[in-house]
Amino acid sequence: MRTLSELERARLRWRARRGLLENDLIITRFLDQYEAELTDVDVSALSLLFEMDDNDLLDVLLAREELDGVYNTPDIRRLVAQMQKL
Repeated sequence: MRTLSELERARLRWRARRGLLENDLIITRFLDQYEAELTDVDVSALSLLFEMDDNDLLDVLLAREELDGVYNTPDIRRLVAQMQKL
């Protein structure tokens, strides 16, 4: 498994910065625990997930809403499930 370069890690963390503190806390906790294990597929899935509107993302992360449309993929569902467990 290829590990993320320092630049890739920095870019991912920058993209993870959100307008809502709750999202920041959930995503940062996830990255703190799993960042070293993320694959290229995971990074692509997270990049797409980070395109969601902040309020919609929070609803998904808190399991108030389900993923839908382009965000409803097996990889994104798996990563969101990991975030919800933390």
